[in-house]
Amino acid sequence: MSLGSIFKRIFTWWNGQTVGTQLFTWRKGQKVGEDRQGNIFYRTADDSKRWVIYNGEVEASRIDPEWHGWLHRIWDAPPSERPLVHRPWEKEHEPNHTGTAMAYAPKGSIRRAAPADMKDYDAWQPE
Repeated sequence: MSLGSIFKRIFTWWNGQTVGTQLFTWRKGQKVGEDRQGNIFYRTADDSKRWVIYNGEVEASRIDPEWHGWLHRIWDAPPSERPLVHRPWEKEHEPNHTGTAMAYAPKGSIRRAAPADMKDYDAWQPE
């Protein structure tokens, strides 16, 4: 392990779990389960804390909805103990597209390839 990677592990959370999180997980964490993306979920013995160790990029939108509900105490039982029933109309998870070419751009946005005709807009002019 290089000095740079050790420094990142100690002081940054966006490059994976920090050394502090790893020690806390090792000492007090009880593994509850994993989601489809390989993120691992933990809780303390008294269930006072719940957390996730990401598999790869640390991005909150990468957590499956059922695990999000458990992390935020919307329901008590984790999906590994009580799986949620999925409806046929539910869509598959999509990552957060903010800042990418796939980000949402409303009609008329200059980010679209062909912005809508802007003739219906009159800029305000002070009197």
